[in-house]
Amino acid sequence: MQAHNNVDLTPLNTLALPGKATRYLKITAPEQLAAPEIANEPRFILGGGSNLVVTGDVDRLVLHMAIPGKRLVKEDADAFYIESGAGENWHDFVQWTLQQGWPGLENLSLIPGTVGAAPIQNIGAYGLEVGDCLQSVTAWDFEKRAFFPVDRAGCRFAYRDSLFKQEGWHLNGRVAITSVVFRLPKAWTPNMAYADVTQELAARQVATPTPQDIADAIIAVRRRKLPDPAVVPNTGSFFHNPVVPADQAAALKAAHPKLPCYPQADGRVKLAAGWLIEQAGWKGKDLGPVGMYEKQALVLVNRGGATGDDVKRTMAAVQADVRDRFGVALTPEPIFL
Repeated sequence: MQAHNNVDLTPLNTLALPGKATRYLKITAPEQLAAPEIANEPRFILGGGSNLVVTGDVDRLVLHMAIPGKRLVKEDADAFYIESGAGENWHDFVQWTLQQGWPGLENLSLIPGTVGAAPIQNIGAYGLEVGDCLQSVTAWDFEKRAFFPVDRAGCRFAYRDSLFKQEGWHLNGRVAITSVVFRLPKAWTPNMAYADVTQELAARQVATPTPQDIADAIIAVRRRKLPDPAVVPNTGSFFHNPVVPADQAAALKAAHPKLPCYPQADGRVKLAAGWLIEQAGWKGKDLGPVGMYEKQALVLVNRGGATGDDVKRTMAAVQADVRDRFGVALTPEPIFL
């Protein structure tokens, strides 16, 4: 294995922010992670770069997870068990499972990134989170120098959260996910909890949708609302939907009747960050080369030539305006490197 020096990270992050990696190595097979020459180097584990804010040059070894492969591991009377290498493109993997007749992931269509990164963030959309479908992950522990499995319960999934974030493993480069196994039930039922999906299916005159119909509808909705990172650099949703105590949500709802609120199992209430940002005047508003997308206020975009400092400046301004107007703190989704 030969690491490369001073590698430009601009094409490796979907916000197209500039920065160089002191050392860079593409990982295409799990056993590469066991190489003794990388065991003691400070590391950063890079996936698709779709949930990342590069703030400048990176004085670490960047390990770019590009492990390929996807296969049916087994099936039983109740489910299919599908394994994917960490480097597989997430959307392509979802579409492949549908083509094979293994539905269940269709609500997560068109989410950018890689399969290996999906459990870290517990990606979710349109009424489904990846943790709902995950059976297990396999990862390499650089400190213990061993591969280890983690089952669904062990992943400690929560809203946009998991064991890998909670333990700080992703940020400090201690652990790298190498493969993921999904459990997709054979008894499929359509997940159409969101109005956007049902409206799109109605417009397509689809009364009894197939899994592919659901996927196609979600792809169409996302393409209307969200910019293509290849055209307008972005990381998708930039802020978490804030979860607040019920009494705070009730007070906000009384003052702002149109505020979307989603009661949670623990008694708290999730608020729509995009609505808060739009009401604070940031939809389509720029601060220098960075702004919030004109079709979806939750998406921060690089209008061209932005740096990590430009992103941080705009982020802080949005957070301040939402806090001043609603008394709600917004937390960014992406990792800052």
